[in-house]
Amino acid sequence: MDTMTITKAAGALIGALLIFMLAQWAGAALFSTGGHGEASFVIEVEGDAADAEVPEVSFAEMFAAADPAKGEKIFKKCAACHKLEPGENATGPSLYGVVGRAVASVAGFGYSDAMAAHGGEWTPEVLSEFLAKPSEAVPGTAMSFAGLPKTEDRVNLIAYLNDHSDAPYVMEAAAATEADAAAAAETDTTETAEAATTESTEAAPAETTEAAPAETTEAAPAATEPAASETPAADSGAAATETAPAATETAPAATETAPAATESDAAATEAAPAESADAGAALAGADIEAGSKVFKKCAACHKINGENGIGPHLDGVVGRPIASVEDFKYSDVMAGLGGDWTPERLSEFLAKPRDFAPGTAMSFAGLRKDEEIVNVIGYLNSLQN
Repeated sequence: MDTMTITKAAGALIGALLIFMLAQWAGAALFSTGGHGEASFVIEVEGDAADAEVPEVSFAEMFAAADPAKGEKIFKKCAACHKLEPGENATGPSLYGVVGRAVASVAGFGYSDAMAAHGGEWTPEVLSEFLAKPSEAVPGTAMSFAGLPKTEDRVNLIAYLNDHSDAPYVMEAAAATEADAAAAAETDTTETAEAATTESTEAAPAETTEAAPAETTEAAPAATEPAASETPAADSGAAATETAPAATETAPAATETAPAATESDAAATEAAPAESADAGAALAGADIEAGSKVFKKCAACHKINGENGIGPHLDGVVGRPIASVEDFKYSDVMAGLGGDWTPERLSEFLAKPRDFAPGTAMSFAGLRKDEEIVNVIGYLNSLQN
């Protein structure tokens, strides 16, 4: 290789570098984003998104808002090793009544040493921690499940498992929230009653004022008539006699307020048929086919062929007296309710059984959608028609 060849190669390399440098300079000149001048429009921001405080949601609140229907779908991941029927073990122990029971307490199942030594109870929080990653929650466990990383999935699954129990677990925080809501409702009722009393008190002077002039006007002539009489003593007695009817005339004025009370009674009486009409309209618009699908959630405990299961049969339940199925042993709470299973009471009960009948042995958490409640009642009502 001679000097000329080396010179040409060096010149080509230097020329290429020069072209790249010029290209970079031209690009910077054409697409410069330098911050010269003032911005034409400024967006005001209260604070950085990173600094915004995200409200914390407690586990109890998440558990209270859980969706057992979604949990049922998630349970399919567990169904390969676990069953929900009482006392039926598989690769893993039965999960019936697992929420709240002691760890490693299912009779007849051989637990690993790690699980047997864990101790404690399967509270919703402990279950959630375990289901997130079993191998970390109980090191050495024989359970090979990788876990559920999403908190929402775990909470929904635990809510579904809680429905399959003789005594569903009730979180203390959730119970306190319900008690606060009940107290607030009671306060609102008291304030409404006080407002009604105040209105009645303010209305009373108006009635008294209207009655007074009538009495005074009618009594005045009676008092002036004796002045024209020739016998003062007799006239005095007559005047006294004549004033008596005037006094008795106040009675009708006082009794005129009675119709107002009877009008409110009539309004209350008219309201009852309206509720029944609304219930009838809701049942008339129920989707029977959709209701039959919703009934599958009830079929684990109830039958519709006249035979009792874990719960009483539901043949003719719409309209029949509560706790009236023969040969079925009801809880004291249910037996003491009284009344009939009207569509309205059935709807209230199905929404949240434990609120409708506190202490009931029914483990079902309830139907959260009004549409499902109407459809299942319509389905049950169609069976007896």
